[in-house]
Amino acid sequence: MTKLPRGLSGQEVRRALEKAGFYLKRQRGSHIVLRRDVPFAQVVVPDHGAVDTGALSHILDAADLTVEEFLRLLRGLVSPPGGLLAVRTMH
Repeated sequence: MTKLPRGLSGQEVRRALEKAGFYLKRQRGSHIVLRRDVPFAQVVVPDHGAVDTGALSHILDAADLTVEEFLRLLRGLVSPPGGLLAVRTMH
């Protein structure tokens, strides 16, 4: 199992999730709410200098992404929705 990356900013996490079809729903203070319509998911990303690994783990669970998929999004190796990400059903 691949380890979660450390030291990612909230903006880096946001950009990676946007590649997976998420868009900005709203922001209040340092909390960014991102939503994906199909399949539906909504996550809250802290807009901090470094997102804790526990928070990142919860974000990925809510977004239904594996660590490997997230790392590919970070590296820009996955195209937008309809690309390489497979829609998974239940855990």
